[in-house]
Amino acid sequence: MRLLHILGLASLLWLTGCATTAPTDNAASTTDPTTASHTPLYPSGPLQPITASAASGHTVAGVSAPADLWDRIRRGFSMPDLDTDLVRDREQWYAARPDYMQRMTERSSKYLFHIVEELERRGMPTELALLPYIESAFNPQAVSSAKAAGMWQFMPATGTYFDLKQNAFRDDRRDVLASTRAALDYLQKLYGMFGDWHLALAAYNWGEGSVARAIARNEKQGLGTRYTELTMPAETRMYVPKLQAVKNIVANPDKFSTELPLIENHPYFQSVEITRDMDVTLVASLAGVRLEDFRALNPSLHKPVILAAGMPQILLPWENAQVFRKNLEAYTEGQYASWTVWTVPNTMSVSTAAQRTGMSENDLRQVNGIPPRMMIKAGSALMVPRAATMRADVPGHLADNGQVSFTPEIVTRRTTVRAGKRDTVASIARRYKVSTADVADWNDVKTSSKFKPGEQVVMYLPVRLAATSLARTSAKQPISRATVRSAKAGAPTRKGGTPSKRKR
Repeated sequence: MRLLHILGLASLLWLTGCATTAPTDNAASTTDPTTASHTPLYPSGPLQPITASAASGHTVAGVSAPADLWDRIRRGFSMPDLDTDLVRDREQWYAARPDYMQRMTERSSKYLFHIVEELERRGMPTELALLPYIESAFNPQAVSSAKAAGMWQFMPATGTYFDLKQNAFRDDRRDVLASTRAALDYLQKLYGMFGDWHLALAAYNWGEGSVARAIARNEKQGLGTRYTELTMPAETRMYVPKLQAVKNIVANPDKFSTELPLIENHPYFQSVEITRDMDVTLVASLAGVRLEDFRALNPSLHKPVILAAGMPQILLPWENAQVFRKNLEAYTEGQYASWTVWTVPNTMSVSTAAQRTGMSENDLRQVNGIPPRMMIKAGSALMVPRAATMRADVPGHLADNGQVSFTPEIVTRRTTVRAGKRDTVASIARRYKVSTADVADWNDVKTSSKFKPGEQVVMYLPVRLAATSLARTSAKQPISRATVRSAKAGAPTRKGGTPSKRKR
């Protein structure tokens, strides 16, 4: 019995020696964000009895699961607190807008679990899960005046640097998984540069170069280089106080008379594999979710079809993922996708492209985001109807890299020029950089014809060239070059002979 007692005491002492130290608010300022923040303490020598005073600085890690996601986030707070008048100002601002806070936190319920999981996996402070509240109010469709997009608000160039695809079919700056991965990568990079979370956050908002220069200026002047000591724009000056205010409200909502909506400590969505191009409406129908709910989880999509080669997985609410898999397996009613991609062979007008694809001009513009008074450049990847007999899906290089480019329509004016000695259709065409066939067509002559000296030759020239030439110009309304290539001399017409009524 005495031996058992000694063994039991030794086991207890060993467990006590392995207890973890309680985290402090300042732990994150010295801890590498790529490692876990709670490191076990292993005994380095023979076990010795622990006195009450020696044990007071240690605690045994709790094993109870957090009651909800808010509790889990609070347990992971590890950034140093900021206590300034700006923080108190932002606390009052948020507390005075309970409806805004309610909408914002309810919107976040779809995404917070995944973000917290990623932060804990990387050993990063869970305060950072609250950053999209400051960036976008957790709206993945948010776009700033500077063209930053998504709930983490990536600029186009920064998104490209962190491998966020931005093409004709999707924008990964809005993608829940991809943008979160990129944002945490960026924040870790910034923390590694500055060694301080407040400075890292300032750099996330203002740019790493701007923060580095501000630090260098202060060092040169013998001033401090903490976040509160740097000279920075008002937006960046308020950035960390905003996050601190939201953190304080989450930490103690009762103090601010705020009620946080319940967010369960459970995944909201699942990733589901997509192996064929599929219409967005079909996926939502098979999953049994509303179209707006599907788009909220897959906000990077901005076309009516999912291209499997470019986006092999989608997100669905947890309980709907298995519903989708079963319904997809049983689906035999027809084609999966009613849209495909057509690569424009040469620069053409929207009306020509619409005729080629069997679409109305308005539908082609709407589906592909084509602005008015623009022509479609060669090589552009347009979303067009898919033939019922077509089986091949859009290839990977096109699904991943397809872009749509435009060039302004050339506005022309009906003009007459005076032929010189020995002028021919070909010589005038060369002089004004138009085709011989067009000059012949406009003047009802053959391409090999010669003009008499002083003869009036009808031309359709770009407005600037027509205005600055020595030619006598008619008072006709300027029209698109694309509308006059087959026009005869006389009133300006659209290609096909229909009089143009479009104003510029």
